[in-house]
Amino acid sequence: MAKRDLYEILGVAKNASEADIKKAYRRAAQKHHPDRNPDNAEAEEKFKEAKQAYEVLSNAQKRAAYDQFGHAGVGSSAGGGGPGSGGAGAGAGNFGDIFGDVFGDIFGGARGGGANVYRGADLRYNLDLNLEEAVAGTAVKIRVPTHIKCKPCDGSGAKKGSHPTACATCGGHGQVRVQQGFFSLQQTCPHCHGKGKVIKDPCGSCHGQGRVKEQKILSVKIPAGVDTGDRIRLAGEGEAGENGGPAGDLYVQVKVRSHAIFSREDSDLFCEMPISFVMAALGGELDVPTLGGRVKLKIPAETQTGKVFRLRGKGVKSVHGGAVGDLMCRLEIETPVHLNRKQKELLEQFQQATEGGDSKHSPRSHSWFKGVKKFFEELKS
Repeated sequence: MAKRDLYEILGVAKNASEADIKKAYRRAAQKHHPDRNPDNAEAEEKFKEAKQAYEVLSNAQKRAAYDQFGHAGVGSSAGGGGPGSGGAGAGAGNFGDIFGDVFGDIFGGARGGGANVYRGADLRYNLDLNLEEAVAGTAVKIRVPTHIKCKPCDGSGAKKGSHPTACATCGGHGQVRVQQGFFSLQQTCPHCHGKGKVIKDPCGSCHGQGRVKEQKILSVKIPAGVDTGDRIRLAGEGEAGENGGPAGDLYVQVKVRSHAIFSREDSDLFCEMPISFVMAALGGELDVPTLGGRVKLKIPAETQTGKVFRLRGKGVKSVHGGAVGDLMCRLEIETPVHLNRKQKELLEQFQQATEGGDSKHSPRSHSWFKGVKKFFEELKS
């Protein structure tokens, strides 16, 4: 019986990469595994074919020989025919080994074993800034509680002068293989708990952990233009890793405190400025505060409350780029309070002097009351 092409068995092209071949093998092994297809001789045969094809095509030398000479170049290991064509056979142990090789990473640990090495945890630090610091940028020192590598033992966990020894149970791999029927599973070693090493004489400082808890002081440069919600990443300043793993990162989360005068939206600043009704009526000049100092703002006569003046370029340059924003000044006309008798008399005289001229002196008020009068007349009719 003619043997099938190995690339055809896995359903890949002849120029397929090693990763594509492995993916194809995974799919075929999952689809035709005997545990998923009990008492199915055809599925069992396809499972063996896929395994034999993968054994050749995953090996660079065997694949080159197969590409040049076909099945003759790799002998019986590249079979694809019936049960007598050589190859894996139908024993349950073989199926378990195949399953463990292909899917070992799903059940814990990479192929080939190895101690469990863990990256350290990322940390977060909440940093409050005032608006001036956020806009101009600053440098701050922060104190961060974290785990760092133990200095006396250099992170090994063993007392100075001694060394950890390879775990006898897992042979230093950190994992053990457990056979369960057709399945061959990798599990964390129960003796060394995945470390691959055993410490007989632990370090007195870290008690064998390789890490100690400590508060470290870091200097953090805050770039100009940051705002609430921005965060700064300090690579490697998180917690120390376990079993020689890399340290995590520290994320400095920025929050800008409320300001007494300004509020911020993206690159623009906003402020509300109360002025007297006399200045609003007659006009004048105001000293307007900005983050860069005072500027003069001319208030035209007959300015109404709610008027917004834009001071271009007096806002913020965002840390994310773009042009400098503007400062938006909104005027609020303040009604005078705590008037004495003379002041009240003067206001009454002013009111008498403007009586009958509502449409001229207070056009908005005159128009509104005219509309209200019409509204009530319509209700009556």
